Amino acid sequence: MSAHHRDCIAKQEERQAKINSLPSNYFSDCTEDDRKLLDLSLTQLVSQNKAGSITPSQILQAYGKKVVLAQKATNCLTTVMIQEAISNNVEKPSRASTPERSYTGPAKGILPLAGVPVSLKDCIDIEGYDTTLGFSSRANHPVTTSSAIVRLLRDAGALMHVKTTTPTGVLGLDTSSDLFGRTTNPYNDKYVAGASTGGGGALLAYGGSVIEIGTDIGGSVRMPAHFCGVYGMKASFGRFPNFGTVPPLPGLEGVPTTCSPMSRRLDDLEEFWKRVIGMQPWEYDHSCVPIPWRAIDLHGRKLRWGIVWDDGIISPSPACRRALEWVSDALVKQGHEVVDFVAPDIPYGLNVGFQLAFAEGGTQVFGAVRRTEKLDPVMLGIKTLLGLPLLVKKFLASLTRRFSNDEVWASMLENLHKKSALEERALVVARDDYRAKWHEAWDAEGLDFVLTVPHSLPAIPNGSAEKVSLVSASYMMLFNILDYAAGVLPVSFVDKTTDSLPSDFTSSAEYKQMGAIAKGAYSVYDADAMHGLPVGIQVVGRRFEEEKVLKGMKVIEEALGECGRKFIPKEF
Repeated sequence: MSAHHRDCIAKQEERQAKINSLPSNYFSDCTEDDRKLLDLSLTQLVSQNKAGSITPSQILQAYGKKVVLAQKATNCLTTVMIQEAISNNVEKPSRASTPERSYTGPAKGILPLAGVPVSLKDCIDIEGYDTTLGFSSRANHPVTTSSAIVRLLRDAGALMHVKTTTPTGVLGLDTSSDLFGRTTNPYNDKYVAGASTGGGGALLAYGGSVIEIGTDIGGSVRMPAHFCGVYGMKASFGRFPNFGTVPPLPGLEGVPTTCSPMSRRLDDLEEFWKRVIGMQPWEYDHSCVPIPWRAIDLHGRKLRWGIVWDDGIISPSPACRRALEWVSDALVKQGHEVVDFVAPDIPYGLNVGFQLAFAEGGTQVFGAVRRTEKLDPVMLGIKTLLGLPLLVKKFLASLTRRFSNDEVWASMLENLHKKSALEERALVVARDDYRAKWHEAWDAEGLDFVLTVPHSLPAIPNGSAEKVSLVSASYMMLFNILDYAAGVLPVSFVDKTTDSLPSDFTSSAEYKQMGAIAKGAYSVYDADAMHGLPVGIQVVGRRFEEEKVLKGMKVIEEALGECGRKFIPKEF
């Protein structure tokens, strides 16, 4: 038996032993008291916990029952820390090291997150536990220090109770690894939970946490929000504590990885953001900018929204386009101005971003993979592409242009290779020029927000990532390249009646005009099979406009409610 196989078995047995050691009542149905507790908002949870009317043990019993159900249904956990969270809270009820004067948030005083269950993606360091990134080589090597966000959460009184799954190397469309297995979508186990924070997305949908701390380099917080029907917002780099979080590509500044939260309720997401910023995260993380939380009031304002309907690579599927149309219609009915926004060349920007991301030739991701360890097929494709001689890739690019007229894929073929230091610096200059073009286009249109889909598809079938390709993350990765704040909220569900493709779609002019990347993505779209999967939309603001984006998401949610189209998630 290989060391890889042995470590995978041992890690999964360790996880199961942790679950089995939970008190027996964690495996029973939720009581009426449990359900009432689970219905509490973040604000109510903190208030009642600090008042003593509910205890950490009661909170974690209710959420622990959901954790057990979520793990059984979706395989979303890497480790369980519930007993430790209870012990730490009981033993050190006033352990907050941050004095009251340093907290200026909406619930002034220490422990602004007292009693709030927070799950952590398994790329975030917490002392005494592994940070595996889905690699078997990182199993059984507990870290000795905690990340900035973990230290802040401890001082704020949060209950960090579980860590959640990632794909191997924290990159991919399918949350799957040999180390922990595949995480499935809570709405349909034949579909993926989505990207590298898929474990957190599945757990939130099941109600197993109030907040998930994830990371995002190309949509890894926003994709699972879209696929699992929850909320997430990617921060601009430096707004949310990041230090001590292990990114997939350490040292990459050209397309920064940002640590960002998700939640099952929009109000909770906003409240969590307020309270984290109120803790002055720049005192925990040197990379955080000292920007206090800024109150934004959009009520009564006529806002201007620019819609990006198509990225020029993969047009939104009928279900995803309908969600965007619903939002556009709802905003217009509320008196807002909605315009088509012609964005600066998205395929070009994405090409620059991919080259920056893999400028070192993929060594950081692929170097940690053991000989028998499986990669997400989409990452295996990237590895193969990076490994081809440049002359071969240029030849393949010329054939692609000649026979399929697919300039996007041809450009990827000939440009995705290891770069010299000088070439990488030239790409940073190109990225900055591209950012300037977006800034000018935004100003010229006088926009408050940009709206688009998070992805061209709803959740994709298990094992189909290679057909869909990493390029399909374009609608999300674009805003990592720009470093804009971008949030996702759920809008609707796939409907087999309204969202199906025409029976002769593959014979249509629209299909024939598609490039190879789009045809691959559309090959897995099946509204009948996808019926009932969530679909969301993406709300984008400019750099460091997190407060505004959250308020924009609220405007949309309220507008949809006024139209009788309020999103109601499934109860698990």
